[in-house]
Amino acid sequence: MKLLEEPEKVRAALSPLRRELLRLLREPSSATQLAAALELPRQRVNYHLRELEKAGLVELVEERQRRGFVERILRATSGAFVVDPDVMHGEFTRIHDQYAAEHLVEVAAGTVRDVARMQNKADAAGKRLLTFTLEAEVRFAEPGDVHRFTDALTEAVRRTIEEFDSPSGRAYRLIAGGHPAPRSTSEGGTA
Repeated sequence: MKLLEEPEKVRAALSPLRRELLRLLREPSSATQLAAALELPRQRVNYHLRELEKAGLVELVEERQRRGFVERILRATSGAFVVDPDVMHGEFTRIHDQYAAEHLVEVAAGTVRDVARMQNKADAAGKRLLTFTLEAEVRFAEPGDVHRFTDALTEAVRRTIEEFDSPSGRAYRLIAGGHPAPRSTSEGGTA
């Protein structure tokens, strides 16, 4: 996984064609092979590959002699790219209302950015980044139940933190957020 923090690299990868090229280039390939797979002119594919290469998103793996020309074999520099949310959206207005959707988005964006950076550093050091994820779904009968649930969850988390918190231990950031679950097609709605 590679974190994209520079706007010019993000711009280079944004178009649907370039995203598809990056997906296909998880396996090394040439412009000719990619053009055939996408049913596009090789010159058009070559142009986009050069732009991706300039941005450091693809790299040269090998050059082969083919019928009077050199065929370049390229691959994506990473199997997955994560875009720093600040690059895409700029800084969100600082909202400290725990029930505001904007605050949840801001916290989630910061989490994506922080974990992606730490994962890149761990990968470079040949280490594993130890994280944990909790996911659950709860159904509230009344809108006011959200607030009561949040208060009860906050208290339960506070008690659990008191039990496990050690001043000399490694600090972990715990984030709990909730949002309406997308409707599934089995419920008769659309996502």
